[in-house]
Amino acid sequence: MELKPVLPPARTREMRERGFWKDKSLHDYFCAALRLFPDRAVVVDCSSGTGAPQRFTYSQLDEQVAKVAASLAALQLRRGDVVSVQLPNCWQFLATALACARMGYVINPLMPIFRERELEFMLNLCEASVLIVPAAFRGRDHAAMVRALLPRLPQLRHLVVLGETGEQGLDAVLLSADGARCSPQPLSADDVALVMFTSGTTGEPKGVMHTSNTMLATLDAALTSLEMTPGDVALCSAPMGHMVGLALLGMFPLMAMGTTVIVESWDVKTAMRLMNEEGVTFMAGPTPYLLDMCDAVAAGARRPPSLRIFCCAGAPIPPVLIERADRELNMTVCSLWGMTEVQAGTVTSAANGRRYSALADGRPPLGMETRIVDESGRALPVGQTGRFLVRGSGVFAGYLKHPERNDVDDEGWFDTGDLAYVVNDEGDIRINGRSKDIIKRGGESVPVVEVESLLMRHPAVASVAIVGWPDARLGERVCAFVTLTPGSSFDLEIMQAHLRACQLTPQYWPERIEYCDELPRTPSGKVQKFRLRELVTRSSGSVTNPPGA
Repeated sequence: MELKPVLPPARTREMRERGFWKDKSLHDYFCAALRLFPDRAVVVDCSSGTGAPQRFTYSQLDEQVAKVAASLAALQLRRGDVVSVQLPNCWQFLATALACARMGYVINPLMPIFRERELEFMLNLCEASVLIVPAAFRGRDHAAMVRALLPRLPQLRHLVVLGETGEQGLDAVLLSADGARCSPQPLSADDVALVMFTSGTTGEPKGVMHTSNTMLATLDAALTSLEMTPGDVALCSAPMGHMVGLALLGMFPLMAMGTTVIVESWDVKTAMRLMNEEGVTFMAGPTPYLLDMCDAVAAGARRPPSLRIFCCAGAPIPPVLIERADRELNMTVCSLWGMTEVQAGTVTSAANGRRYSALADGRPPLGMETRIVDESGRALPVGQTGRFLVRGSGVFAGYLKHPERNDVDDEGWFDTGDLAYVVNDEGDIRINGRSKDIIKRGGESVPVVEVESLLMRHPAVASVAIVGWPDARLGERVCAFVTLTPGSSFDLEIMQAHLRACQLTPQYWPERIEYCDELPRTPSGKVQKFRLRELVTRSSGSVTNPPGA
């Protein structure tokens, strides 16, 4: 199968002429770091959780990448064939991504939590030639599950299993060939290099195609915004099967010629220990990670002395959490808005993080543009919420086999599905919810993100999500799903007193509270509000109208 990017000639020409596309692949960035810093640590793999970490310098990792590249070539793969990787975080994941870039194969990262239904759909859609999986994952025989699925995967030619010693074991299949005999054959920077499926909160997953240019352009621009240097050490705890883990924590430190410390999954105790032991300076992830770190330090854990930047991606950050990070971690939080289709649409620079991250989600990096428009497409002024459009160097190259879904207009503007407003004359953007998450109560649009941020300021609230449910008279009413801090209480009366003190208009107050131990989230940390809407629509509960409603 040939993966065909949707790249209009006018866009390609403009991106090159203006210097936003550098025509470099991940292989090129790795080779540049290898030449300058062959003996610098590039990966510290702590994913096993036991024993000493596996450490690789750039030259040592290059040897492993060469073996994987030669081994994939020995499987008779053609340039442009898809290699699907469904592994938890580990050095082999990063080595495979680099080998694919070296040999002209398309990397397809998959979240290890996916099971039969998701795998059958995704692997058949991208016609994967190779699938790499763990022998076991979270106590389940993952390899057995995949083998039972093989009859329904007619295009898949090779199964490789990390943790097995037989003929399908990763060491036997991918680390046995002589890397010295394999010459690099990278794709053009305008060829599809990555297919990643949307983690989205509704609907059928879409295969998002990126070229090297669309995948790396805004990451390259963000290196300057976030002041990344070869001395930086990143902690990779977000899953590499998702864009935050792969791009911001796998590719980004390598592009900076720095080091990545890999853990299999997020655990705050492990993360805090490694930050101190390995001198971690940079990390990225969703807001729950940041909350966990603040809580750990407040409970007496040692503050990581080297950590300077937390790049918060996946959802808007409650301002109160940024204030806590400043106070308790002495660290800059830099908000970043992105999605599978757009690597980094807005970024708050390291220089402005402490001043602006609580107020905005950044401004477009070099090579990107943003617009806020109403339903008719008319541009809106500062302060008015509307549809959030982006265009430029980091916008994806189309949806796999579904070009009609691209939602990119003739001028290159992509409708993100988010709502946002411009905060100031400098162009800082504040994400204000999803268009599908709009709550219309009695003709008034409820500012969902602002209400959630205010509720997060109450000490009893650990996390919160606001959703609407149908009402015959008002159209919709407002429900707050709340998780509580240990030993605290929070009810409608307490909530109303808090919002009254915050001077929020009563028409925006939630009329109902549902309590939960944990909010349902996507692998990237986004709250799955469609599940909450289903729960509140099905369940019964007391409804209290706020004063003045």
